[in-house]
Amino acid sequence: MVFLTLNNFARPLQLTKYVNPFIGTIFEGHVYPGATLPFGMVQLSPDNGLTVQDKYEGYCAGYSYTKNMVKGFSHTHLSGTGRPDLGDISVLPMVGMEPSNDDIRSDISHQEESASPGYYSVMLKSFGIMAELTTTQRCGFHRYTFPASPKSLIRFDLAYGAGDDATVDCYFKKVSATTFVGYRISKSSFTKDQRVYFAAEMSKPVNNFVLFRDGSLMGSGDEARGIDVKACLLFSTESDEQVMLKVALSTANVEGALAGLKEVIGWDFNAAKKKAEDIWERELEKIKITSDDEEFKTNFYTALYHSYLSPILMDDALGKYRGIDRQTVRDGKNIYTIHSLWDTYRAANPLLTITQEERVPDIINSFLTFYRQYGLLPVWDLFFCETNAMKGYHAIPVVADAILKGFKGFDYNEAYVAMKASANQNIRGTDWYRKLGYIPLEKDDGSVTSTLEYAYDDWCIAQVAKILGKEGDYQEFMKRSGYWKNLFDPALLFVRPRDANGNWITPFDPYKEVFGKTRAFAEGNSWQYTWYVPHDVYGLIQKFGTKERFVQKLDSLFTLTPPKDQSIWKYDGYIGLVWHGNEPCHHIPYLYNFVGMPWKTAEKVKQICAFYHNKPKGLCGNDDCGQTSAWYIWSTIGFYPVNPANGEYVIGTPMANKTDLSLYSGKHFIVKAKSLSNKNIYVQKATLNGKSYSKSFIRHDDILKGGELVLFMGDTPSATWGTKSEDLPN
Repeated sequence: MVFLTLNNFARPLQLTKYVNPFIGTIFEGHVYPGATLPFGMVQLSPDNGLTVQDKYEGYCAGYSYTKNMVKGFSHTHLSGTGRPDLGDISVLPMVGMEPSNDDIRSDISHQEESASPGYYSVMLKSFGIMAELTTTQRCGFHRYTFPASPKSLIRFDLAYGAGDDATVDCYFKKVSATTFVGYRISKSSFTKDQRVYFAAEMSKPVNNFVLFRDGSLMGSGDEARGIDVKACLLFSTESDEQVMLKVALSTANVEGALAGLKEVIGWDFNAAKKKAEDIWERELEKIKITSDDEEFKTNFYTALYHSYLSPILMDDALGKYRGIDRQTVRDGKNIYTIHSLWDTYRAANPLLTITQEERVPDIINSFLTFYRQYGLLPVWDLFFCETNAMKGYHAIPVVADAILKGFKGFDYNEAYVAMKASANQNIRGTDWYRKLGYIPLEKDDGSVTSTLEYAYDDWCIAQVAKILGKEGDYQEFMKRSGYWKNLFDPALLFVRPRDANGNWITPFDPYKEVFGKTRAFAEGNSWQYTWYVPHDVYGLIQKFGTKERFVQKLDSLFTLTPPKDQSIWKYDGYIGLVWHGNEPCHHIPYLYNFVGMPWKTAEKVKQICAFYHNKPKGLCGNDDCGQTSAWYIWSTIGFYPVNPANGEYVIGTPMANKTDLSLYSGKHFIVKAKSLSNKNIYVQKATLNGKSYSKSFIRHDDILKGGELVLFMGDTPSATWGTKSEDLPN
């Protein structure tokens, strides 16, 4: 199939040949295969016209590899999320048809479809049109090869949106025979007011121009505004004639979109495609792996590619964006949006502190810009609209991680004030959390999950307070970071919900997410959330009474069979009760290092890595803006940030013989795995810069210094490496 043969590029050393954008385009992955640039505003990708009813076919990104049809090519897409949105400014070329308001799709064959970084193409079989797509940061570039026809057209469908994303107002205007502008305002279960402005330019003038407004054909006029606007641009074509289209976006206004058209100079599609490929190549080259396993290389570089699809730029070509109030157009530079923070704070954001050092301050400043307009740091923002999706206030660990790692370029004091504001809000159960030291089941949805996640976020605030010399705050937030203990039942060795009077909720079933009619856990259960204390693993071990009881319980987590009568078990990605297809379990395999058993971590990590495949159903869960992919990147290099903000990475087992991390400073950090094989997965000993290294973790500061970590691998567990108390993670 085409999606397995994407490595036919001229340059033999090119890493883009190992990226398969079709990985994760079936079922739970929810990724899109279309053209984009790293963190780019435009995601120009095909849509099947999927609905909420198609949820488990990948509808959140608008496309599923199971479908053999295309409804159009829209310019905005979410990557890997479990909820739908975007799909703005849909375009479909056609021939042999009269202008129509009908629901139109073209048949496609996946044998005639291909994708690579910055490029997508497909034959629209219903019309005999070859469609090719590439992008700049803010401009989508289409090339359509038409058959001979006196009735060729390109239709803009401004009513289309992914999933339940519904248009509430849209506008299309003909400026000239080649230039068109407009906007789309929409709402969904995610956002209530999302706005995209566009400007389009064609490589040839149109002969005629037909508009439909709210289902009716307009008799005349060059513009239309309504809830459902479709615009048909008509022209004639000769055989194999290539008609090109540029569509630039702005979140501010039409003027910014018009300026974005200038990002594509002229009409040389091949030059634009090559530029996009070169940009991706430079980003992928920041991590170079050595391996004889070609499938592993594809899995790795596709994961790295996916980790760079979010967040995205929000400011337009004029340095403008529309603020939270949706009325005010503001000045801004390198403003980022789409932060799926419940997911990405765990591994995707820490990865950026190594591979995207120059971008980290811009991301933090984007949080602070959001805070100035909203009064709180973002929870899950989409085009500066707060969705409040999921739990925690997880911008805090991302900000704390940047501060604790010494990143400059943003105001530490303002960041700290913003962190405290988010921690002291009175929504989402936080008032009960502060009052009682936990959130009662009846007072907020996902009470146990929220309590544990707020406790971790508060630990992060405490660490920043400490380095800023705020001793009183440090003590207060360290106290709050221990609130997870208030929901740990030492008799049952599980976290569990309580009511406002302090009573345990009964009956209690650790397999359940919902108790009575109220959800106690968000996307998980007690078996999975009992281990969510990334800032106080040793405190958790202490709660178990002995290391042996801790290990026994942890072992059982990987071996017990989940019941089939509950909704969360219908997904893929399970080893026992460990659900790798969702984020709360991502750190769990690495907990063995904290009890001096790194060989068990190695075994579990190796097992989980097998979930990643070079096929459309190659992800076992939502990629969630790159988090699931980021786990794979970290883990196959050989370590993982169990505590995402303490600057330590816990060592597991590498999958590459050599990994070369190219740092922003110009230095390199090398990870070598000597004698690595499918059986030799256990670290026997290690050296760091030539000196013996017995610790089962590596510090971020050691990586930034540059150097070489050598892991000597064997087929049996080592009785000495990483087992002593002084060698355990902190």
